[in-house]
Amino acid sequence: MGSTKEKLKVILSSRYFEGSVLIFILLNSVTLGLETSQSLMSRMGDQLLFLDRVFLSIFSLEIAMKLYAYRWRFYRDPWNLFDFCIVAIAWIPTAGPLSVLRAFRILRALRLITIVPALRRVVSGLLSSLPGLGAVSCVLLLLFYVGSVMATKLFGESFPEWFGTVGRSSFSLFQIMTLESWSMGIVRPVMGHYPYAWAFFIPFILITTFTTLNLLIAVLVTSLQPETETAAKERDEIGREERIRLLREVQDIKASIEKMKAP
Repeated sequence: MGSTKEKLKVILSSRYFEGSVLIFILLNSVTLGLETSQSLMSRMGDQLLFLDRVFLSIFSLEIAMKLYAYRWRFYRDPWNLFDFCIVAIAWIPTAGPLSVLRAFRILRALRLITIVPALRRVVSGLLSSLPGLGAVSCVLLLLFYVGSVMATKLFGESFPEWFGTVGRSSFSLFQIMTLESWSMGIVRPVMGHYPYAWAFFIPFILITTFTTLNLLIAVLVTSLQPETETAAKERDEIGREERIRLLREVQDIKASIEKMKAP
């Protein structure tokens, strides 16, 4: 049994197996996208649904192989749990009130994250950046709250649709922060009644759009840096091990040739 598990682990970790799973995920993503076309479903609905069941069976077999090979160690890897949950959701009956769950089948495309190492590093970097992103988000929310209260008191009486309440002011300021029709859509009409309104809006844009959002980007870049360095070290280690293996093979060949030459 031990040898069978070891052979299965070798198969699961091989590039050919991972490449095959990657191809199946991509093909399944395409078929799930084709199912959204009513014209295609009317002509090829049975075939597409059959392919979907085939892909689901393949992914389920892959999960079963990993469970058999790794046993309890399977659950220690969060990426394995991620794959297990996505495949398990697809097996939930989608008849009656649960028919909405059919839309969640496209979540299988997210398995690309677990297959492609570069995507895993990006997601790991994003997760590690959550504390920093939370701190910057709190600062941004505080700025929005202060700005919303000020805008409501300054412009709410003349422009109740945009600044009548703190909630409306927050939405309007969010639109201004994204620079979506902020000038002709909101600021210039407000300046028609309040000529010095630019003294409020321009500093708000500078603080939120060009400063706080850049802080978010800086936090993300800083969090991704360790993942990039780790990946570089892994590549160097793999390259070193490969060079050592090749050197040993050359030495073995050289020793074999010397033995053949010896009388």
